[in-house]
Amino acid sequence: MANRSLAVLLFGLLTFGALLIAAASRPQAGAAISGEAKSRSNLEGQMPPSFDQDVARVVAEVDRIEADAFVQMENTKLDRQGQVRTLGKLLLFDKHLSVNQNEACSFCHTPETGFTGPIQSLNQTTVSYPGSVRTRFSNRKPQSYMYAPFSPVLHYNALQGDFVGGNFWDMRASGYRLQNPSAEQAQGPPTNPVEMGLPDSACVAYRLSQAPYRKLFETVWGTDSFTIHWPGDAEKVCATSGPPPANDPLPLHLSAADRARTDHVYDQFGLAVSAYEFSPEVSPFTSKYDYVQAGKDKFTQQEELGYALFRSKARCNECHRDGGPGEEPLFTDFTASNLGVPRNPGLQYFYEGQPDRHNYSPNPAGATYIDTGVGSFLRTLQSDSGQLNPDSEWIKLAPKFEAKIQVPTLRNVDMRPTPSFVKAYMHNGYFKSLKEVVHFYNTRDVLLKCKAGDSGEEVTCWPEAEDSTNINERQLGNLKLTDQEEDALVAFLKTLTDGYVVPSPRTAK
Repeated sequence: MANRSLAVLLFGLLTFGALLIAAASRPQAGAAISGEAKSRSNLEGQMPPSFDQDVARVVAEVDRIEADAFVQMENTKLDRQGQVRTLGKLLLFDKHLSVNQNEACSFCHTPETGFTGPIQSLNQTTVSYPGSVRTRFSNRKPQSYMYAPFSPVLHYNALQGDFVGGNFWDMRASGYRLQNPSAEQAQGPPTNPVEMGLPDSACVAYRLSQAPYRKLFETVWGTDSFTIHWPGDAEKVCATSGPPPANDPLPLHLSAADRARTDHVYDQFGLAVSAYEFSPEVSPFTSKYDYVQAGKDKFTQQEELGYALFRSKARCNECHRDGGPGEEPLFTDFTASNLGVPRNPGLQYFYEGQPDRHNYSPNPAGATYIDTGVGSFLRTLQSDSGQLNPDSEWIKLAPKFEAKIQVPTLRNVDMRPTPSFVKAYMHNGYFKSLKEVVHFYNTRDVLLKCKAGDSGEEVTCWPEAEDSTNINERQLGNLKLTDQEEDALVAFLKTLTDGYVVPSPRTAK
């Protein structure tokens, strides 16, 4: 706590103070990960040799952004909306809200990559990212939370025969309880053992009660937010990685009244994060596409062709809707589909079948694991991160949604810090470029089948689907696009990157 108290004193020193905070945090970040990251007993996949350095770099960048948010908090007269958005940003970039105080939510979601995975070496290998316990990895690629708050509360449209809404690849952040899917999505990682790893949601309230921005939280949500009697072992409990013991599911032992108050704090945590994600800083609608639609710029000939294909021959906008009467062009219909994506053997999750040094096995199925997507969520009545099916009537629908994955927005699908930076695509990160994705949509059912690693994979042949249940055979697989048309689609998708600057007449010449 001494370091954090020092940070509070420095916040008032304007920009120079912010730089001091950021500089001071960098070595701490490296120290926080070194012991855990070097304990590789269960990291049996193809871990990149730069793992430690890459993780330390991202932690330092998260610390820098957090320091900037502190300066904003201290030196700007924020209105009510500004207060809750700034609070949400601080929450997303605060690594102290994890069990080992080394991983913020934004460790897996940084601005420069469209708020998704920022480490190229991991995008090329493990795809998923290490949690606060650095030897634990999840089963999926980090999903962008740009435009995530626009998703409706998950519901079943009986006439359409489809689920619509929610957050996460498997829709499990339904929004049913808070009527806000992105707020409930924010509540998932803190208690997920393979992510931020806290053993009890009340530990978020405990850590927030000690945060330098506690006053801002109380300004937004009430001065009595943290009038909670904490047990003497609170620090010890909250520094013990989850999941909690089966016989003690709420190991931070509180009175009924204090438990209710921490539950409120956890809800407010999620709602503040959602408010930040709704802000123009995260969901700005500033892509070239937006400027073209506003009549302030024009597509190139190739981009124009790509957009025409997107809306016709390629059938993209049947799922990635580009708007309609009264609709924002969000480039998703918020449903789910099984595209037949091949298994990605590089996922570290396949190697997590044995208990780690904390006696936890993230994936008891080991190499035989198959991601069953929305179907798995619909059957979930117990979860380490509390994301449960809220409607028992939905359980009987699970077979119809087996292996389906949520249709993501295509906005910022190409956002990257440099042109050569490698991103991973789809829920399991099997694809490493937009060209590969488009080629798969175009030729999945045309090219020969092969095994992973075979010569010609992703060019002249495709491996079988990881799970062929409920596979989408109507909207992709044999689009009959030429190579030039594939390239045109990629060119159009790149126009969906936010932060576009319309060239001046002089620059355009």
